[in-house]
Amino acid sequence: MRILVTGGAGFIGSHISDALLSRGNDVHVVDDLSGGYEANVSPDAQLHALDIRSAEAARLVHDLNPHAIVHLAAQMDVRKSVSDPSFDADINVLGFLNLMEAARSTDLKKIVFASTGGAIYGEPDYVPQDENHTIRPISPYGITKRVTELYLNFYREIHGIDYVALRYSNVYGPRQNPHGEAGVVAIFITKMLQGEQAVINGEGKQTRDYVFVGDVVRANLAALSYKGSGIFNIGTGVETDVNELFRLLRELTGSTMEEKHVPGKVGEQMRSVLKAVKASKILDWQPEVNLRDGLGKTIAWFDSVYQE
Repeated sequence: MRILVTGGAGFIGSHISDALLSRGNDVHVVDDLSGGYEANVSPDAQLHALDIRSAEAARLVHDLNPHAIVHLAAQMDVRKSVSDPSFDADINVLGFLNLMEAARSTDLKKIVFASTGGAIYGEPDYVPQDENHTIRPISPYGITKRVTELYLNFYREIHGIDYVALRYSNVYGPRQNPHGEAGVVAIFITKMLQGEQAVINGEGKQTRDYVFVGDVVRANLAALSYKGSGIFNIGTGVETDVNELFRLLRELTGSTMEEKHVPGKVGEQMRSVLKAVKASKILDWQPEVNLRDGLGKTIAWFDSVYQE
């Protein structure tokens, strides 16, 4: 299969690209390298350094005529979306539409979309949250992810392009970017390995569902093989608060760092944990890597990077 991976130089996208290459697919990566790294892209994949909003990206989609698109390219900073909703929508909605308008006249059969669990559902009415939970995003980032899901249904109904939207919980693992606001696992690991003080926002009782990137890759492969369309949660169903995460990482890194709390972020969601029974039944997917093992793999990768 000829597969286009947008955001394929990034954390999750590069792992998916590698897995697709290992299966013998012809993989093309579109990434503007604003958050991804060329070094993440295998030499066996063809990298196109393009902004998904550009005419060049649309022309590439048309000329490449991919069998499938795995769409991860996005403005992914929730706080950035709050401070600049127009910028967020320009990339996450108009960038997506730019690609799809080019794709609808091609032989594209399937698009797999990286959506979001916590940011779409908002503060839970019940846990774990399933796909039937009320949709009430409170950030423009969550809103644009939901809007894209609705557009995916439009392209299926009108243009016959199947889709799978995967609503991720908090993904972590090797290659995650420790800079910026996202990726608390990568941030904590980096600070601990480098002997710098990590900080916990608020009381540290806010919870998340941490899913290992390798499990997310398997979910994408299952989605590509699925003969149909739908929306699926991808998470572990296990709720871990930030204090517990900090202490586990401190143990695994051998750090003696004390906990340091700073004022909490205004509007930060307090709980998020996803139920992935639907993915289990329909995609035959379940998470395989528990948090302790996944953190160990992640620490080993960061440690190897810092040893170079």
